[in-house]
Amino acid sequence: MSECIPPIILASASPRRKRLLAAAQILFDCRPVDIDETRNNGEIPEDFVLRMAREKAAAARRDLNGELRTILTADTVVVLDGDVLGKPTDRAHARAMLMRLSGETHEVLTGVCVLTADGREHLERVRTSVSFRRIGAEELERYLDTPEPYDKAGAYAIQGQAGGMVHRIQGSYTNVIGLPMTETLALLASSQEARS
Repeated sequence: MSECIPPIILASASPRRKRLLAAAQILFDCRPVDIDETRNNGEIPEDFVLRMAREKAAAARRDLNGELRTILTADTVVVLDGDVLGKPTDRAHARAMLMRLSGETHEVLTGVCVLTADGREHLERVRTSVSFRRIGAEELERYLDTPEPYDKAGAYAIQGQAGGMVHRIQGSYTNVIGLPMTETLALLASSQEARS
């Protein structure tokens, strides 16, 4: 009889990540963590997303109080001209972000960490290029009237109304949503193989 493997821990409150995992039929328990997400001076975005994913996993491990579970964490940022665009603080901040993205190509970076029950880290960093068409002023204000921009890196959701603002993407679509599923499933599979 095969050993029963408990559901993984998703250390994230993101409803988008939950939906992506559920669609892939991955069993998980959602246990968000709260850590300091301040970028270090001189820290490049590629290093920042991996550090955040690792620190979230470490915080989730501490919260488990010795319970042996595999933990999945991720951190996603939008990068334009070297600047990291996180979640907007208010409408004006969201407007400023979207005006910067309008007519430009930016990158979405996600760091993913799978921390196994025995403490091994499996890491992946995924990059997607996203090009926006020009966004008109009235269209922008209508978008800002919706709840969509306010809890998303870069102030947009490609799977929502902002999908119509996107002219082209190169790379993982699910990465832009917040969890690159091909790479995440590969990390989970390799962590299970290493366990057996």
